[in-house]
Amino acid sequence: MELLNSLDKNPYIGSEAANEAKNDGGMLSNPEHFFGAFNTKQFVIGALIGAVGAYVLTNEKAQKNLFKTIAKGTEMFQAGIEEMKERFEDAKAELAAKEA
Repeated sequence: MELLNSLDKNPYIGSEAANEAKNDGGMLSNPEHFFGAFNTKQFVIGALIGAVGAYVLTNEKAQKNLFKTIAKGTEMFQAGIEEMKERFEDAKAELAAKEA
């Protein structure tokens, strides 16, 4: 309360700010006003993401496995694209054969 009383005496703070601090309880007495509400679910998700990131960045074996998985996924994606191209060419050839 001493802090709030000193706001009245401070010439650099307007009386509106001092009254608002008194009515609101001030940021010091209400940390939610300053930091926002604490969300446990978001905290846990962030902690898990951070833990996985730290593990991958510091463990060489985990990095190798991650890169192998990415390489296999990329290879499968490229194979799928090639298969789609072949099917497109087959469909094109069938249309050309029907027209001729």
